[in-house]
Amino acid sequence: MSDERDNDSRLHFNGLTPREAERLALLAEECAEVIQVIMKIKRHGFESHNPFDEDQITNRELLQKELGHLDVATTFMIRAEDIDPEKIMEATIVKQGSIGKYLHHQPPWVTTGVK
Repeated sequence: MSDERDNDSRLHFNGLTPREAERLALLAEECAEVIQVIMKIKRHGFESHNPFDEDQITNRELLQKELGHLDVATTFMIRAEDIDPEKIMEATIVKQGSIGKYLHHQPPWVTTGVK
């Protein structure tokens, strides 16, 4: 949105500037890394770690790290005005109001935020 779109011959057929494409690539990469850690947790548990890793970082710690990286990618997109933070908040509120009926194992306070 905010990237200049003059007669730049570097524009791809999809209309993305190189800056937009780079931000989207970063977002996709971070989403994939979050998914990879989630699958490790599902296979081995939160407190498991790579036995060949000297630091013995747990899967829980890896998830927290990758979610932080995802937050950075999202922030970049907001700052560049690729996405609207108000629309994100609106979608968050809608999802919070509707997700509960699709969850089977969460206590009410997880979806409502009220203990």
